[in-house]
Amino acid sequence: MSGARIRVSHLSYSWPDGRSVVADLSFTLGPSRVGLVAPNGAGKSTLLRLLAGELTPQAGTLEITGRWGYLPQRWQVPANATVADVLGVTEALVAVDAVLAGTADATQLDAADGHWDLRERIAAQLAMLGLGDMPLQRKVATLSGGEAMSLALAARLLRNPDVLLMDEPTNHLDRAARRRLHDVLHAFRGCVLVASHDRDLLEGMQQIAELQPARLRMVGGGYSAYRAVADGEQAAAEQQVQHLRKDLRREKVDRQQAHERAERRSSNA
Repeated sequence: MSGARIRVSHLSYSWPDGRSVVADLSFTLGPSRVGLVAPNGAGKSTLLRLLAGELTPQAGTLEITGRWGYLPQRWQVPANATVADVLGVTEALVAVDAVLAGTADATQLDAADGHWDLRERIAAQLAMLGLGDMPLQRKVATLSGGEAMSLALAARLLRNPDVLLMDEPTNHLDRAARRRLHDVLHAFRGCVLVASHDRDLLEGMQQIAELQPARLRMVGGGYSAYRAVADGEQAAAEQQVQHLRKDLRREKVDRQQAHERAERRSSNA
């Protein structure tokens, strides 16, 4: 996964009402865990949707090298969908079982190829995310919000992606599920770009990317490192404002004194 890359060049996107989300944005991300931060409404989810191909930019190019998976904040599946359906393995499992039973046709033989260990891989992936006892025929509608989110992540990981795009993945997760998610991301060797307000999750990132309209400002380290840099810059900016105010007050005093001296000279004359 060392070749995993996200490349964005001169990207621009605006909403139909004309509000700009990003303008001439360019950046490159390689194999690392990157936390995407910005105020609400600044465009984090929009950027992920652009990268995932759900939205089309008005200008610029997007390129993802390698297989990628996108986990949105909200995802919908048919009401009668099963765990196997969400994992995308229903057809392959039917084909493998048909081959083992000696009833497979040519199409099923092709569908089963390369999937002989599929059940083992599914079991390992589900167990990693705390879903080890979940039947593959269970209806997704019966899952809790946290189970559904963990299952959606398992579906992405089962495809062995090189790049993971994630939007608020800790929503609905309890503490144990969040810990498992942290472990999964720490073990991932590709490129992760995750938009989140979860400070614990962001603390485990290798870089923090602050989304601004025309650039992605990168800070090495987790959220505390980013916060230290941002707070330092804010303190420096506030100090500069104080200096400017002092200079302005001094200038006003100097002008007033000059005016008073001019009036005295005029009066004496």
